Amino acid sequence: MEEVIARMQDDKNGIPIRTVKSFLTKIPSVFSGSEIVQWMIKNLDIEDQVEALHLGTLMAAHGYFFPISDHVLTLKDDGTFYRFQTPYFWPSNCWEPENTDYAVYLCKRTMQNKARLELADYEAESLARLQRAFARKWEFIFMQAEAQAKVDKKRDKIERKILDSQERAFWDVHRPVPGCVNTTEVDIKKSSRMKNPHKTRKSVYGLQNDIRTHSPTHTPAPEAKHVHVQIPVINTACFLCFSSKNSLLAYTEQYVEYDPFLTPSDPSNPWISDDATLWELEASKEPGQQRVKRWAFGIDEVLKDPVGREQFLKFLESEFSSENLRFWLAVQELKKRPIREVPTRVQEIWQEFLAPGAPSAINVDSKSYDKTTQNVKDPGRYAFEDAQEHIYKLMKSDSYSRFIRSSAYQELLQAKKKVKNTCRLKVYLVELPKLAIPVKPKNMSNKMAPACRPYQLGADRVSITYYQNVLQVWIIN
Repeated sequence: MEEVIARMQDDKNGIPIRTVKSFLTKIPSVFSGSEIVQWMIKNLDIEDQVEALHLGTLMAAHGYFFPISDHVLTLKDDGTFYRFQTPYFWPSNCWEPENTDYAVYLCKRTMQNKARLELADYEAESLARLQRAFARKWEFIFMQAEAQAKVDKKRDKIERKILDSQERAFWDVHRPVPGCVNTTEVDIKKSSRMKNPHKTRKSVYGLQNDIRTHSPTHTPAPEAKHVHVQIPVINTACFLCFSSKNSLLAYTEQYVEYDPFLTPSDPSNPWISDDATLWELEASKEPGQQRVKRWAFGIDEVLKDPVGREQFLKFLESEFSSENLRFWLAVQELKKRPIREVPTRVQEIWQEFLAPGAPSAINVDSKSYDKTTQNVKDPGRYAFEDAQEHIYKLMKSDSYSRFIRSSAYQELLQAKKKVKNTCRLKVYLVELPKLAIPVKPKNMSNKMAPACRPYQLGADRVSITYYQNVLQVWIIN
């Protein structure tokens, strides 16, 4: 970029720099944006005007030239006036201005009663924030600003006007307008150091407080250059591996209680035990607490659970907004239909949810609607793919969050597991020797006495349940 700027400033083949006369004033050392675009097309083998405008905007964003009356560093192909930045403020000089430097600059601007030096809204907010942050040493910052203002007053009027605009452009690069591109996030001084290694220590106003210094740099050997290039690649791979590990650990910790290999299920697994309670709970419409807790992991857990879908649909129906979920389920069911039924089902879904005046109209963006309209003309299983994806995102960001926060979900989550106390009576036939049942005890009523009459038992098959009933009668009495 600096080579291109040097060519632009060439006396013979560069951009003509002139002083423009305005009403009662003169604007020194300026050129128009259209002149930059035309020069690039002529001298840089650029045929497309858009490409020239894009390249010029990138160079302006780095502060090599700037609009004289705007904080937004961009290039416009019109009569807007621009000015070249002095090489002292170029990014390749490895500037690292501190907040104290910025505070001195803003404070100096407030001391000069000129319309062109008035603070913008975001600059006034920054000044107030810096004044609170540096309250203890604000007197020192104010003194520095006063000294700089006195030096500026001694300069020539035209020179002062040019330097003020160049200093403003410097801070527009390092403290850009909110919403604009911040080119200083990319450390371009590294590439400059590789070409011109030297010790560097810069400060805007010579402040010694809170100023970082650069470590000395030396010309690296070829092997060191190769290692230096490979280090970012290695660091990136290590970072990706570390991120993957954290994601895997988080997923494992979240689902560990649902993995029967790691956590024994309660009730026990009916495939390895005689207890079928687990199947009964899964088949019931009243989900267990653990099952409901899993729905909060994400909307996918709700949609793949039949009971979860049913509860989610009930919640949406209570809010009169169930059409999104019904559309999503209808499209999922469409994908499983026989191919001969697909065209008919596509038209049914279209008429119900997307056609003009549909009874259950859904809200999709224009891009998805246009794509779906084209797909319906040649109906297939995936005709509603774009609309379904859009509806899925809407449910994930809106209705699913409301469902998880709803009282209906909290009641399901806090409900205790209902265990039915059913008494299963198992009858066993056994071979018993000859026994006699004892006579009636004194405290047993006459109604229960027949159950305890002396009864001779041979080696016949009898039910042990009979004796259990007799023992229960004795315990009750």
